[in-house]
Amino acid sequence: MGVAAVVALVVVAAVAANPAPVLISQVKLETRMNRPIWLDAAQTAQRLPYPELVAALERAAIELAQKQIHCPERLVVPMPTKGSLLCMPAMGPEISCHKLICVMPANKERGLPTILGQLNVLDSQTGECRMILDGATVTGRRTAAMSMLGLRKLAIGPIRKVRIIGTGTQAQTHTQALAALYPGIEVSIKGRTAAAAAAFCRRHAALPLILKADQHPLDRGEQDAPGAPPWDDHCASRATMPLSAERSADCDVLITCTTSLTPVYAEPARLDRLLIAVGAFHADAAEIAPSVVQGCEVFVDDPVGARHEAGDLIQAGVDWRTVRAIASILRPQPPTNTPRTLPRLFKTVGCAAWDLAAARVALAH
Repeated sequence: MGVAAVVALVVVAAVAANPAPVLISQVKLETRMNRPIWLDAAQTAQRLPYPELVAALERAAIELAQKQIHCPERLVVPMPTKGSLLCMPAMGPEISCHKLICVMPANKERGLPTILGQLNVLDSQTGECRMILDGATVTGRRTAAMSMLGLRKLAIGPIRKVRIIGTGTQAQTHTQALAALYPGIEVSIKGRTAAAAAAFCRRHAALPLILKADQHPLDRGEQDAPGAPPWDDHCASRATMPLSAERSADCDVLITCTTSLTPVYAEPARLDRLLIAVGAFHADAAEIAPSVVQGCEVFVDDPVGARHEAGDLIQAGVDWRTVRAIASILRPQPPTNTPRTLPRLFKTVGCAAWDLAAARVALAH
């Protein structure tokens, strides 16, 4: 049998075993190394349990600060119909990764996912591709896990009540993370409408949480922010009614998971409440009002990316010399008797180092 016939048979067998597209170059590669494990969204989620993911993120944050992980700023390329192509590489000592994501807001009208992409996991020594993960699932879960790391390190006292603003995919992953790490606590959901919050709670009623839907909507049906990231496509947008003091006075932690261009939270900062801002990822969007940001001690997940992408901080005109990386409090701290005088805000923007942390967990499973 000739070489061409052998290659053709391998292509047919590969297509039959895996309906995903198979390239001739991939088939030739299989003659020299093992085929990488390719996981769909459900399989990716199964390999990224939150307890292990939080621990891996803590390790990665320290390694990034110590320059053991190399993580350049992500490249964002405009695409047709207001879409974006995001390219996010990171290199660690044992593995490297590259996440390529398409964010296509117009796909909602086409009945297609608005976020599509994969995370390729590579051997840092040989360059061989060891695993391919669903990019949207990795993004959602490692973002929620980073919030949980911040919650663990920055909150005061035990966590009993958490409020989430938003009802989209990031609100979902944060709710799942809270269920995994803090079962039995109360979690209240505030959406654009009371109906959206109630529907969210019904969808997640099986989780080991006390879920409550806030009956006071954020706004009155305004449109989503243009180009909003798909993982929050049902969240609040351009909210004009910030939470009033009496509506959120009972939460220990408040997490914003929206696509809003304008603040959804404008209460004075409180020492006994940790704020975690997740949704805004470019300079012209902010979930937290500038006056609130200015009254907080600010922490970020990625100090480099935050300077360009953390709209909450940029619009507040923060002094970047005072903004601390989460890595700064992950190492053992010397004892101090100085009382804390400022409330805390943890702003996350994400970076490829967190994808690398997720890849480590997936490989371990």
